Amino acid sequence: MAEEDSIELKFRLADGTDIGPSKYSPAATVASLKEKIIAQWPKDKENGPKTVSNVQLIHAGKILENNRTIADSRLPVVELPGGVITMHVVLRLPLPDKNSSNPRYALSCDFIYLL
Repeated sequence: MAEEDSIELKFRLADGTDIGPSKYSPAATVASLKEKIIAQWPKDKENGPKTVSNVQLIHAGKILENNRTIADSRLPVVELPGGVITMHVVLRLPLPDKNSSNPRYALSCDFIYLL
């Protein structure tokens, strides 16, 4: 991957901590970014994501789709040339339901602040 073609991303967690920044190829998929987030999730945090489906990435107020690439998902209006792009991470963790074998889902944070 050529240095000038790479995109520098960081991932902001609900508590305000970041994973990254790191450089990625524009051809990387959102699903591959989620896999990196799972692999780099801070070990001291409880209730980390287990699968790609537990993670949602938000950029410029839009939830990014797993099958799209970074290049497809970029919104040039909000990006600065040579700057680090911040994507927000929202977890969808299953909550045990006593009366059913189907898990319910809830967001792990109350508010998301987009910069």
